[in-house]
Amino acid sequence: MYPLVEFPELVKHYAHFYQDVFSAEAFLEFERYISGLIVSENKTVEGINRLFVNESRNQSSLNRLLTASPFSLEELHRARLAMLGSLSGTQIKPKGVLSVDDTLLIHYGQDFEKIAQLFDHVSQSYVWAHDLVTIHYSDEETDYPALFQLWEPVELEKVEAGLRAAGIKLKESKEPWKETDPNKWRGYVLGVWRRQQKKHEELRGLYDTKLILVEKMLSQWVAEHPDAHLPVTFDNWFTQPDFCRFLDEELHLAYVGTLASTDKVNLKNGQLSVGDFAERLKQEHLAAIAHGHPPVFQRIRIPFKGEHEIYYSYCNIHRLHNFGRQRLVINFRQADLSDNPTFYISNRLSWRAPGITRIRRHRWSVEVFHEEGKAEGLDQYQLRDFCAIQRHVALVAVVYSLLRAAQHDPVLHKKLHRILHLDLDDNPASGRRTAQAQSLWCLGLFISAGLTQGQTLRQIMEPLLRIMCRA
Repeated sequence: MYPLVEFPELVKHYAHFYQDVFSAEAFLEFERYISGLIVSENKTVEGINRLFVNESRNQSSLNRLLTASPFSLEELHRARLAMLGSLSGTQIKPKGVLSVDDTLLIHYGQDFEKIAQLFDHVSQSYVWAHDLVTIHYSDEETDYPALFQLWEPVELEKVEAGLRAAGIKLKESKEPWKETDPNKWRGYVLGVWRRQQKKHEELRGLYDTKLILVEKMLSQWVAEHPDAHLPVTFDNWFTQPDFCRFLDEELHLAYVGTLASTDKVNLKNGQLSVGDFAERLKQEHLAAIAHGHPPVFQRIRIPFKGEHEIYYSYCNIHRLHNFGRQRLVINFRQADLSDNPTFYISNRLSWRAPGITRIRRHRWSVEVFHEEGKAEGLDQYQLRDFCAIQRHVALVAVVYSLLRAAQHDPVLHKKLHRILHLDLDDNPASGRRTAQAQSLWCLGLFISAGLTQGQTLRQIMEPLLRIMCRA
C-alpha cells in the first residue's frame, strides 16, 4: 500500500483531457479514483479512499462519482480517445486491427445488479459474473480498448411479450415449462426469438445478445471513423455466418475469423471437416517433401509487436459450409507439422497467408488487455448498482489508456526521469510501477519537509499510520 500525498505525475499530466467531462467537484474525485486504481493494490472504493493523506475524505464522496455524478460515459469515451489521438504512437494507423472478445468479471455471490450464471471456460464451471464485451484496437506500436459494453441478461418476460405483440404464437404445450422447468422455457422462448428476429426487425430490440452488442459497437466505430477501414478479427465463438455477413454486407469491413476443427469445407468429392482436411493436406505435404516436390505448406514470416514469427501455411479459396466462398488459411507452427493446426477465414479472397495471419495475431492484444485490465481493477468492484459498475469499468479503461499513452509520450518521460531518474519500459505494468515509485518518493519528500519544518516524526507519521490502520 502506497499512501498518496499528491496525485501521480501520470494523472496530472493527462487530467486536462477529462476536465470538461466532469463538474469541478467530480473532477477531483475522478483524479482520486484513477490515482487509486493505478497505485493501490486494493481497487475497491474503500481501498482507494484509504490512500489519501492530504485529500482525506469520507468514502461517500468517492462513491458519488460512480453512483450519482451526472457525467456522460460517451463524453468520457471521446476524451479518452482524444488523449490517445494526441500522440503519434497511439494514433489509429492504416495497418491497425480491431479485435472482438469478451471476458467474465467473476464475483462470489449474486448480490450484484444484472449478474448472471455464466460458463467459465477456464474453470469449466458456471460462475456468477458480468460479461464485458470489447472492441480492441491494436497495431505494431500500441493497443487499447476502442469500445466496450457490459452484456445484460435477457428479460424473458419482455421478449415473451414482444413475440406475442408481433403475432408470433408460442406453443401451448411448452407453457407448463414456465413452472416445471424455467431453464427449458427460457431456451425455447429465446430459440423462437432468434429465428423470428431475422424476419421481424422490431423483435431485434427486445434483447442484445453478445453478437448484437458487437454489431452495434462496430457500427458506432465505422460511423466515428469512416475513413479508417480497419479489418476485424475474432475467435471461433464469434465466427458465425450471420455475423460475418453483417461485417461484409452491412459495414463493408474485412474480417479474419477462426474456425473450429469440426467446421466443414465443401470439396469436389464431398464435405470434410477442416480438421480432416488439414490432416489430408499434411500427408500430401510430407509425401511431397519426401519426394523432393514443392511443399503444400509454405513457410511464412509475419511481424508482431516488434518481433517476427514463423508459420507453415496453406492458403486457398474454398467454399465453407454456411459461410460461402472464403479465403481459408491453415497454419502450423512446427516445420514438421507436428503441432495442432489453426484455421482462419477471410472475406478478402485476394489476401495471402502472411496478411491474414498477421491480422489474426493481433487478437492476442485484447486478451492481454483483459488480463492486465483485471490487474488495474476491472473485476475488483464491490458495487451493486449496474450503472456504477459500468462507470468503474470505463474508469479502468481510462487508466489502461493512460498507461498506454505514457509509453509514447516523450514529455512525460522527461518529467518522470527528472523526478525519479527512471525510464518507462514498453508495457503498462511499468507505468504502474513508476507511479508507485513516485508515490513512495513523494512520501519521502513529505516526511523530509515535515522534519525540516520542525515537526516531530510522530506528528508526521500520525496521519500516515491512521491510513495504514484504518478499517
